[in-house]
Amino acid sequence: MPVVTPTSLNLTGSHTGNATWFSSLGSPYGGCGLPQANLDSQNFVAMNVQTTPNDYNTYLTRPIGSQNASKIGMFSNGLNCGRWVRVTISDFCTGINDGAQNMPFCRNGNWIPDKYNGATLDMLVADSCQDGNAWCRDDPNHLDLAQNSLNQFVLNGQPVGDMYPNSWKNRHINWQFIPAPNYSGDIQIGFLQGAGPYWSAIAVNHLANGIHGVEYYQNGSWVNAPMDSDLGQDYIIQPTTSGGKDYQLKVFDANNQPINNGRIYNFSYPSSCGSSCSAALVNVPYTTQP
Repeated sequence: MPVVTPTSLNLTGSHTGNATWFSSLGSPYGGCGLPQANLDSQNFVAMNVQTTPNDYNTYLTRPIGSQNASKIGMFSNGLNCGRWVRVTISDFCTGINDGAQNMPFCRNGNWIPDKYNGATLDMLVADSCQDGNAWCRDDPNHLDLAQNSLNQFVLNGQPVGDMYPNSWKNRHINWQFIPAPNYSGDIQIGFLQGAGPYWSAIAVNHLANGIHGVEYYQNGSWVNAPMDSDLGQDYIIQPTTSGGKDYQLKVFDANNQPINNGRIYNFSYPSSCGSSCSAALVNVPYTTQP
């Protein structure tokens, strides 16, 4: 635990980086393995897959292996999926800030504060960035923000409203990891598109503090489930008995601690899926113990 190699970057405290924007998650899933419609918030971010300054052509195989541990970006092979970040708007660039390869950020200009500095928004890690540009390779603290979130940042109790597009220009931001704000309830468990009794791919959602692992119970033992590639909220589990359709699992958070004091989640393969689930995500009911 965890079952993939984590980043060696410092995850604690405040980080300063460049911010860009993207319009939406891919289909059927973003880089964390959830459809956009199922996210806890439409204010979401993508994190860098790899940290390879000035190397824009190497696309490391995902999940990135331990032999390249020093190159693992803030996405941390999916281990930061489902976590929340508090993002604060910082300085505006008066120059050219286009993420061009082998070029400095904010060239021919300066970083200056303006009326938007200090606006904040809590955002969910839901996607990954491996593009061959300076944002995704040179700046380990870069975040790619959902476009529709840009004018939702709050300053003095009100959304900024008009920061994007005229005062955006890929501003500096400060950000830090936080527990899920105002969290209530419990996790959601769903079967993914293509899942079946013999390939039980599930997504775990609505997390209080991220997810670093899943254990499933089979034949009297708890087993570490493999992550589905680096889709950090998706795991491949097995039923309690070989060939069965009933499952038990435990979930571990971003601190590698079992959630809810080791609560066990009991559920079954959804009969509505037939031999294979066709929808992007089919959430299932469960019972718990204790």
